[in-house]
Formats: sequence, structure tokens, C-alpha cells
Amino acid sequence: MKKFIQIAFILLISFSVQAQDKKAKSLLDQVTAKVKSYDNIVIDFKYSLNNAKENINQDSKGNVTLKGNQYVLNFMGMTKIYDGRKTYTIIPEDEEINISTVNEKDDSAITPSKMLTFFNSGYKYSMSILQNVRGRKIQYIKLIPTDPKDQRKEILLGIDVQTKHIYNLIETGKKGTKTTLTVNSFKTNQPLSKNQFTFVANKYPNYYINKLD
Repeated sequence: MKKFIQIAFILLISFSVQAQDKKAKSLLDQVTAKVKSYDNIVIDFKYSLNNAKENINQDSKGNVTLKGNQYVLNFMGMTKIYDGRKTYTIIPEDEEINISTVNEKDDSAITPSKMLTFFNSGYKYSMSILQNVRGRKIQYIKLIPTDPKDQRKEILLGIDVQTKHIYNLIETGKKGTKTTLTVNSFKTNQPLSKNQFTFVANKYPNYYINKLD
């Protein structure tokens, strides 16, 4: 009888986890569909890095404009432009521009263009807590990397239940480092310049151009 109860209990837990996984998958699918429905997305964000052991606490702000797999990212004093083929990293402090070709088949690289859909492969996921943040219901999904070499222990992805937009992403490393990316504003279908994702070399006449490949 004891064995039967134990087996029944294990089965109940298993069914409960599967149900949670289906809920998590459904919510992630809704987020992906919403992202793909927009012509472009403009995000202002805050990035925080914390490590209690190393006494590190850093906050930075940035913004990114996304259209398909193209993007312009402004972060930590640098600008990164991806035109769909090459990445141009502009570093004003050093008056330097690094140019490199991107391997779009590299699924391990989380680029700004994958930022809102990176979770679709390489993770186990389950529903986590539901929080009320300034009147918004934020449902968290726990993501566990499936690659044992991944240095990240887990990721908590916060999703606005009403809009299906990502609110924040909390990443915990195996060595205790925690990084948090919080979306401060999320705008869609904005009027963009035709040259929004085009690198114009003559804007940087005194810069050293470093072609990495």
C-alpha cells in the first residue's frame, strides 16, 4: 500500500509539472507571436549587475531599435549596428570601429535581435511566481539551460500577462553573479529612417576601422 501511495504521489507531481510546462510553453508562444507581429520595436532598458562576493553593483541604461534581425543598440557609451550581414561596433572613447561578419546559424549567441525570442530553444522551462508590479501582473517563467557547459544557473523571465511583452529578465550565474535587464519602455511600429540600420563610414572620419574578419 505504501508503494502504491508513493507511485501515485510521484505520478501526480509528474502530471502537475507537465501541466505547468504546457502553461509556460503557451505563454512563451504568445510572447513570440506578439513580437513577430510588429514591424519594429524600440526599447529603453536598465541593466544591473550584482555579485555580493565580489562586492560588485553596477547599473547602466541603454536602448535598442529592432526590425527583423537588424538592430541598433546604444549601451555603455558604445553603438552597435547590425545590418543583417555585418556588425559595426562604434566606440567613441577610443575613436575605433570594429567590423565583423555575424554567423546567423550560431544559436548560442544571444544578440539584440534574439533578445525577445531567445527562449525558444536550449532551455527547460516551468511556471514560477506571479507578481503585482505597480498594478501590472507579471508572470515569471523559470528557464534552465540544457547545455551543462552553460555558466548560467537559471533565468527568470518576467512577462506582462496583459500585453504579453517581456517586462524583465533576471539571470543568475553559477558563480553567484546576477544580472537584471528591465524594460522601461516598449514602443512598436515607430517611424524609422531608411538608413536606420546602415553604417555610414564618413560620419566617423578620424576613427580607426578594425576589420575583424
